[in-house]
Amino acid sequence: MFNRDISFSLWLDFIERNFLENEFRDLIDSGIINGATSNPAIFANAITTSQAYKEQLIELEGLSAKEKYEAIAIKDIKRAAQLLRPLYDDGNDGYISIEVDPALCHDANGTFEEGKRLFKTIDEPNVMIKVPATDEGYGAMTRLMEIGIPVNATLIFSPAQAKECLKAMKIGINNWANYGGGLVQGVVSVFVSRFDRELDASLEEKGIEVSKTGIYNAGKIYRMIERNHTPSIRALFASTGVKGDRLPTDYYVRELFGSRLVNTAPLETIMAYTKNPENEAILPLSSKVINDYFKKLEDNGICMDTIYAKLLEDGLKAFIDSFDAMLSKIK
Repeated sequence: MFNRDISFSLWLDFIERNFLENEFRDLIDSGIINGATSNPAIFANAITTSQAYKEQLIELEGLSAKEKYEAIAIKDIKRAAQLLRPLYDDGNDGYISIEVDPALCHDANGTFEEGKRLFKTIDEPNVMIKVPATDEGYGAMTRLMEIGIPVNATLIFSPAQAKECLKAMKIGINNWANYGGGLVQGVVSVFVSRFDRELDASLEEKGIEVSKTGIYNAGKIYRMIERNHTPSIRALFASTGVKGDRLPTDYYVRELFGSRLVNTAPLETIMAYTKNPENEAILPLSSKVINDYFKKLEDNGICMDTIYAKLLEDGLKAFIDSFDAMLSKIK
């Protein structure tokens, strides 16, 4: 739900062909969402459970699994971009993201070339290329943005990753401007709930308030991005769905409501939030509150650098595994 007063956006973390022509349209028309994202896991589920892809898969017989996936993904992403285009033209986001092959996460040139090819093939200006925030990914971000391609920097857990993304994006944005290009947008996708799923059991044993690590970490990175003062780079909070029923469905949306911010969430989370949307910004959180919290974790033997490294490693592996599983299902 886009709040023009503070520029808060909700992007849907779901894509499926029949859904695009029905509920997706309704969500856009009603002003509930103003953007969307995709990933291989979403496509894997859609392709293997929906009859909407049966005919195209028959037409694609004889191609490799990755060629089949790309043909399907490109068609869906292009259609989503077309449906979102009026919002984009109105300056109200209207972006849809597509991810490069996660196996390229340590291949800067491969990531750049695939991102450039996907953007050119889809041929819609409101497509963002998702690039993992690895050492090699930062260089690809710069190269994509300096030729005018919007970037969604993904799998960000640590402030150090966010800092490198900001640096890489700013170089790309400035180079594009120097080449005579117009505005090129970037989002820094900070993963939230995975921290709490990783740490809450341990924190509860230590008597420390649970389900706050992801929020305070996201709040810390949000402050960093806002202090960067680059209008075309915003924070995006991802992994904001909850597991189980201990927390309200829209917990990570409400606790991280703020200006110049995107929250990308599953449909269930978004619909729960729209029943009683926030009107007052929660962010920025107090730097003292954030620092005191992480000091408490450190004092209790929790090393955030170790957590950051583990979550990134796990995230990259999960992305690669889901991509490979999806390809095996459609080959």
